[in-house]
Amino acid sequence: MASTSKENMTPSSPQDNDDSLEPGACPESVLNPTDSFEEFATEMSSSLDERNTLAKKTSTISEIQSEILKTAAETSQLKNTKSTDDLQSKDDSMPASASCSNLVEENGENDEIENYLHSPELINKEKHVFILSSAGKPIYTRYGNEDKLAGLCGVIQALVSVVEEQNQDILRSIITKDCKAVFLVKGPLILVAVSKSNESETQLVLQLTYAYNQIVSVLTLTQLNRIFEQRRNYDLRRLLAGAERLIDHLLIFMEKDPAFLLGAVRCLPLPEKSRESITNAIISSCNKIRDLVFAILLAGNQLITLVRMKKYTLHPSDIHLLFNLVRSSESFKTAESWTPICLPKFDATGFLHGHVSYISEDCQACLLLLTVQRDAFYPLSQAKHTIAEKLRKSKCLVAINDALNRSQELPTTNPLKHIGIPEIRHFMYKCKSTAQLFTSDPICLDRLQDYRQRHREGGDITQKKITKLSDIDYVRNYREFSNQIHCATTPAKLIFRSNCENTVLAWVTNGFELYVTFDALMEKDHAIRAVDRLLCWIKREEKSIFIMNAPTF
Repeated sequence: MASTSKENMTPSSPQDNDDSLEPGACPESVLNPTDSFEEFATEMSSSLDERNTLAKKTSTISEIQSEILKTAAETSQLKNTKSTDDLQSKDDSMPASASCSNLVEENGENDEIENYLHSPELINKEKHVFILSSAGKPIYTRYGNEDKLAGLCGVIQALVSVVEEQNQDILRSIITKDCKAVFLVKGPLILVAVSKSNESETQLVLQLTYAYNQIVSVLTLTQLNRIFEQRRNYDLRRLLAGAERLIDHLLIFMEKDPAFLLGAVRCLPLPEKSRESITNAIISSCNKIRDLVFAILLAGNQLITLVRMKKYTLHPSDIHLLFNLVRSSESFKTAESWTPICLPKFDATGFLHGHVSYISEDCQACLLLLTVQRDAFYPLSQAKHTIAEKLRKSKCLVAINDALNRSQELPTTNPLKHIGIPEIRHFMYKCKSTAQLFTSDPICLDRLQDYRQRHREGGDITQKKITKLSDIDYVRNYREFSNQIHCATTPAKLIFRSNCENTVLAWVTNGFELYVTFDALMEKDHAIRAVDRLLCWIKREEKSIFIMNAPTF
């Protein structure tokens, strides 16, 4: 069935019925709600000169430090505030490499290299990611060994250079019948994604940009550029030793979590009073730590709360990098860690310093306290223990675990059950103004579909085997619709499409994006009515499934 956007078939959003905002919207957002797809579309269409021009942007970290120094001078509460150079760790506090990469010696025989390029280890993969320097030195490959792929990296570098020299342009993509190769040139690095999936060029650029930002998060942009200005042939793997796992996890993470696809952050559904108590505990424990920029509590790749210094917000992509850091590092579960963290969207030129630890041995939530002060470990450690004690007394730790384990009957625990719309298999809702995402849980699909089958006429149909789709399957199903909605040339507002497996409705307004999957035989008017009921339910439950304020210290 072809896509359609007829006016008389458009669902009615909640603001059609009253003067309220769309579900999840609030006067001030805790996140920076920029449109990632527009950003990546610009990245693809920019010229060589535009990419080579580095935006002159004042360091946000320096700005914060200057304000702190100014406040200290005005109030005369501190005797001698350390200089900006002492507080800041842009280049000199770069994390030391644990060890040099154990490089495999090159064989040097062309036939062996050729055989390796055609080995199952490489050709039987749906998607590859290669990262190399502008000199053609291999830095990272998702599969295989970088040294054995040195020849391929040389070919990639040659292709990029030829296009730049002959056409004064950038090689953006190569499309064949079976796959597409997308190129992203970022300063001294060349990133390439070779994919056989249904992902668009923009979606692949998004993933490459995240991989690039992950490298910047470890080194800072200043250090990365300086390295290659001094030594063009530098082997960056020496400084990234141990960080490969972050890129590995990030690429897998992007396959599973729809938050990357939509440029949003998922929040852990919690009772409104519990989230408020958690936020107040953090504020009361940290409001006297004047160097603290962000306090972030997260669990299960979901945001519980974020308290910030006034005037400063975080971009969803920076939050995603923090999610990836926590889920990739088991050491945070056993000890309090002190680590430099560069958040590229916040300030790519320098490090914040993070106190990272799980809030308690019996709670799965991780607390990140980010400051511009590099010797603030002990006061932040004390604040963390104070927060944990307050959360335990208020039973917020139990509330967090219950939400994660889905062991308590809350309205947000099993959305499809409590909504009362059995026609819906799965949905994703993004509030655009706050960059927050809420999705139904695919885990409950087997129970939902089994319920529908048992209640249909004819008892023998209950013997039919139910196939449950995974998170990855749903992300893949929504890719095409997301790409059509975000298309820069002819964006769609409403898409309704059916096939033999399911029916998908995708709808975008100025305030939200919504993607809903129904049964294959779902009729359009019934789907529209189901969507209307869904939006009304999300609006009623918005205070428990979204962060509805932007608390500050």
